[in-house]
Amino acid sequence: MNLVSESRGAALSDRRACAVLDLCRNTIRDQRQTQRFCGPPKPRCQRRSQPQALSEVERTQVLALLNSPEFCDQPPAEVYGALLEQGRYLCSISTMHRLLRTQHLGGERRAQRAPQSQAIPRLHARAPHEVWTWDITKLPTQRRGEYLSLYVVMDLYSRFIVAWMLSRKENSALASQLIDEATQRYGIQAGTLTLHQDRGAPMTAHGYLNLLAELSVTPSHSRPRVSNDNPMSEAHFKTLKYQPDYPLRFEHYAHAQRWRQDYVAGYNHRHHHSAVAGFTPAQVFTSEYRNLAQQQQAVLNDAFARHPERFRRGKPTVKLPPENVYINPIPEGTDTTAESIVNFPTLKRCFAT
Repeated sequence: MNLVSESRGAALSDRRACAVLDLCRNTIRDQRQTQRFCGPPKPRCQRRSQPQALSEVERTQVLALLNSPEFCDQPPAEVYGALLEQGRYLCSISTMHRLLRTQHLGGERRAQRAPQSQAIPRLHARAPHEVWTWDITKLPTQRRGEYLSLYVVMDLYSRFIVAWMLSRKENSALASQLIDEATQRYGIQAGTLTLHQDRGAPMTAHGYLNLLAELSVTPSHSRPRVSNDNPMSEAHFKTLKYQPDYPLRFEHYAHAQRWRQDYVAGYNHRHHHSAVAGFTPAQVFTSEYRNLAQQQQAVLNDAFARHPERFRRGKPTVKLPPENVYINPIPEGTDTTAESIVNFPTLKRCFAT
């Protein structure tokens, strides 16, 4: 029915009536065109059939061909080209797509892998030897296209490099050897260590995972294509390659080996790491920082006693390394019983063998 009187003598105009009723004026116009004040509604235009359209028999034939064993997993463009090679033409590619949509068969016709949901690795270290993180980086040589593989295992809590290896190859056998020797060197007890890595071929090989199962080391893997899931190792490699004395290209294997030995000694024992409150990784790894913190506090106390006006924020205190170190900490207020909270996503795969 008409929502607004069509009489030009009405006291209320269409614009004001629509404003009061919160209606769109186009709605009024549409109803006036499709309906009358009295009698049945005006019939809408019926879509006429196109004379160029396929007949019902032809549509059935095309659908049967698209669903045949020969073409059931092929897209319409492939079917169209194959038919032309056979000297046949049934319809255009767009018509094939349209007929498939009418049968709800549009989209990818080949079998697709179901969407994968990767768990977020969430790691927590409160002392050395609770979580190790490791990765592999490439060191270029003077020969074009030749690289050396540097394996580095780091303690998450202290940032101490517990093991490293330089090799001309990258494979799971070398990775297994490195981890096996490192766990024996530090006397790691079964079930006490978590080893975090990305999803490179050496880190996901069955032989490597079987070794972790034998050592009772819990494996943890980054999500695919998420470098932030292994931030400590990535940050270490940046520190390595931004050293002032870092060669852009090493002359040979022995040159890289010597440079790496000097670097590890300096990094572990002389590098004051900002992530551990300015102490060296070795000092935090051995808990020596506790005695050093007392000595440093005495120095600050003496400086404050001599010139208190230079410390506007009051008496200075030595900052200690964090007691808890995380990779992807659980956000506050998150339900820790949710299935998406998984600390070690590859645990089942490792121990299933």
